[in-house]
Amino acid sequence: MEQWAEIRRLHRSEGVPIKEIARRLGVARNTVRAALASDTAPSYSRPSKGSAVDAFEPQIRALLREYPTMPATVIAQRIGWSRSLTVLKDRVRVIRPEFRGVDPADRVIYQPGGCSQWDLWFPDYRIPVGHNQLSMLPVLVMTLAFSRYRSAVMIPSRQGGDILAGMWLLLSQLGAATRKLVWDRESAIGGKGKPTALAAGFVGSLGTRLELAPPCDPEYKGMVERNNRFFETSFLPGRHFASPADFTAQFDRWLADYANTRVVRSIGDRRPCDVLTEDLAQMATLPPSAPQVGLSTRVRLGRDYYVRVAGNDYSVHPSVIGRFVDITADLHRVRIACGEVTVADHDRSWANHVTIADAQHVRAAKELRRDYRNQQLQNRARNAARVRTHPDGHEVPIRALPDYDDLFGVHFATPPPGGLTPTASTITEG
Repeated sequence: MEQWAEIRRLHRSEGVPIKEIARRLGVARNTVRAALASDTAPSYSRPSKGSAVDAFEPQIRALLREYPTMPATVIAQRIGWSRSLTVLKDRVRVIRPEFRGVDPADRVIYQPGGCSQWDLWFPDYRIPVGHNQLSMLPVLVMTLAFSRYRSAVMIPSRQGGDILAGMWLLLSQLGAATRKLVWDRESAIGGKGKPTALAAGFVGSLGTRLELAPPCDPEYKGMVERNNRFFETSFLPGRHFASPADFTAQFDRWLADYANTRVVRSIGDRRPCDVLTEDLAQMATLPPSAPQVGLSTRVRLGRDYYVRVAGNDYSVHPSVIGRFVDITADLHRVRIACGEVTVADHDRSWANHVTIADAQHVRAAKELRRDYRNQQLQNRARNAARVRTHPDGHEVPIRALPDYDDLFGVHFATPPPGGLTPTASTITEG
């Protein structure tokens, strides 16, 4: 392009002969003549010879018309493709949107206090939970969409009560709640496409709204999904944790010292900790009383004075055996009440298949069992000493059982089959 312009300039502006132009630029005279005769700069072009996929394109379209999601590898098998898959995949990538369509992802502009995204992150690390057990526990993660502020807490399970207890803990730390809480279709929150009764009651008490992401659409809450990957690669490597509480403590320090103090381009090159105040100003205040969270159930206490909570057995005072007890468990405590009276209060164990017994309950059961046996012995002695009498007061005689054998003509002189010799009927009067 530059050489073509220089040839035309020298010849038209300065009147340099063709021979001299060729000498100066080091090109052939015919090249100079062709440049002067052309109104456009010369360009190299070669007609396309086509692609090996062209002959198979009708078959590819027929398959995609009926099966829009068919993988390119399967298409290659169906059409008998024997060449490189790269060429075929490139052509399928171009044709597929004609039959499947395109699903663009819009960019959402978040307003202060408008939205928070929630998710469960499962760190690939076995946490010691006591009783010589290790467990891979979920971490509840919250990301404020406007300020990009993150907070998290490790919870013992993915049951609805534990998730809501973790949500209330994180919201209580903020002191406010966003107008919309975005979740994916977590089974305990909205696995069937609508909020569970437990989750609906929770957000109703907060005065906010729960929004569930469409199925198979991780971009809907991509902010918290990307944060999970960020935690996996930036927080977890090289760390060791002694307990779930130690994990949460280390995570909180890391979020406060690093994650929430990094400059984020999407919020105007500001830090989430600096934008948080603006976010909190537009959030809804929390209710004066805590909503119903944690695990709760009601059972009748059996002779085995233990109740099962999340796979573990907790002792209850045996004085309420046979009565209904109400069980409530948060992230740290398990409390059992009978009416208005608390009959058990234990630290919650995050291990599995563990029996937690209160020494006071065991001693009370031992005393009740001893009293029960003494009462049984007294009843037996009282029954043995009791003399049966008629209503008029005279004693009821007791006959020996052989007298009834003679009365009905029953005799055991001949041994029965099997060689067993019958013994005489006796009566024992205690």
